[in-house]
Amino acid sequence: MPSSKKPAGQKSSGRNKAAAKAPAPGRRPSKGSRYTAPKPKTDSSSPLWVPVSMFTCLVLGVAVIAGNYMQLLPGGEVSNNFLLIGLVLLVAGFVLSTFFR
Repeated sequence: MPSSKKPAGQKSSGRNKAAAKAPAPGRRPSKGSRYTAPKPKTDSSSPLWVPVSMFTCLVLGVAVIAGNYMQLLPGGEVSNNFLLIGLVLLVAGFVLSTFFR
């Protein structure tokens, strides 16, 4: 039966060094071999007013723009002022969405 050990004078080729360090297929790495970031200390949810005002601004913005083009708003005709108000409400809703956690 041939021996799997190499004679003392021969060096290994180095091709299988990476394969020797990798875990066997189907095995998970040991618990300490992967880095897991710690949870932030200030991991809290946003106050209730943030999502409420965000959705309110978004819905009102869409309603003002749609009402402007359907001529449902006071004045009876399409007005750039109502369009501007609707766009400002939409932008405010998107800005508030960046604060939502």
